[in-house]
Amino acid sequence: MKKAGILFCCFVLFLQTGFSQSKNDKWSVRFADSEMKRFPEAWQLDYGTRYVWSYPQGLGCCALLKIWHDTGDNKYYDYVFRWADHMVQPDGSILHYKTTDYNIDFINAGKILFEIYDYSGQQKFRITMDTLLSQLDKHPQTTDSVFWHKKIYPHQIWLDGIYMAGPYMAQYGKLYHRPDLIDKAIHEVLVTYKHTVDPKTGLLYHAYDESRQQQWANKTTGQSPNFWGRAIGWYFMAMVDILDFVPENHPHRKDVIDIINKLASVLPKYQDKTGLWYQVIDQGTRKGNYLEASASSMFMYSYAKAVNKGYLPKKYRKVAEKAFNGLTTKLIKVNEDGTLNLTQCCSVGGLGGKPYRDGSFEYYISEKIRDNDTKATGPFIMGCLELGK
Repeated sequence: MKKAGILFCCFVLFLQTGFSQSKNDKWSVRFADSEMKRFPEAWQLDYGTRYVWSYPQGLGCCALLKIWHDTGDNKYYDYVFRWADHMVQPDGSILHYKTTDYNIDFINAGKILFEIYDYSGQQKFRITMDTLLSQLDKHPQTTDSVFWHKKIYPHQIWLDGIYMAGPYMAQYGKLYHRPDLIDKAIHEVLVTYKHTVDPKTGLLYHAYDESRQQQWANKTTGQSPNFWGRAIGWYFMAMVDILDFVPENHPHRKDVIDIINKLASVLPKYQDKTGLWYQVIDQGTRKGNYLEASASSMFMYSYAKAVNKGYLPKKYRKVAEKAFNGLTTKLIKVNEDGTLNLTQCCSVGGLGGKPYRDGSFEYYISEKIRDNDTKATGPFIMGCLELGK
């Protein structure tokens, strides 16, 4: 009788766990299918108007490859492959791409090539991976050896850029026996944290200008003036993804995990009661600020994955679950055809350029808000998968 009771309790636990997993997986698959219906070709992700090798398409395709692994349905792989096959020419060159632009954003799309090459066996994809690496070989850097965000943004480190290049370098380093690339990815994480962290709040400023010449740069610290939610999200995701490829005995692995724990302890202080985070993360009550989907999705993914990997204590899963509940009850809308819309996504955010973006609160809240921006939908899909594990 006692044995039967134990078996019954295990069965109930299995049902509860299985329900949680299927619940979150359902959201991930439904949203992936919604994206593919909205954007029949991957170049159209993020409202693309032409074939382009860019980071939003790379992010969306990374999410869809994870759905492919989770479901075994080749339609997701085929969707990604069609874009990659068109963009990568027979000689391995990339359509409309120039190494000498030295744009760190271009590297992010390369992350899909590891699996595309492995599954297709086409040598052109392997050549392209080396082409992207050749950009990094000559990419301009700060005096403490962190890549400039772009050649047109000299002497600047942006949190965004750590996600664009770090995981790519680390994965290449592990697969092709280049430990120096893993070291480089970790170095960028650690130095960027030093330059962007605010000692009072523990939050990270969007960017750092080594030259202090930008209008947005603090003349003493070089830091930009505000905490943009998505920028912190890029950095958080970068850390948990880079660690996938860092050996357990790496001398600085623990340093990255320590930063993950520091950031994880800070962000819940700014999480709204809905489970979401604001566009300008520390000014939630200020007029014009709004609960923003991409930052909330990125944090959901990062917390869930960090807990699954053992980088964070299990108590932090509740932070991810709270974000999931906020996203699905407050920001996701169901269309008449059953597809899902993720609302309140900031379309873009940056610093400098023309017209000049000064990093002020007023700037961040002035950027266009739209539905189904890939910088939100990709992390949402990936976060749902992590919560389903």
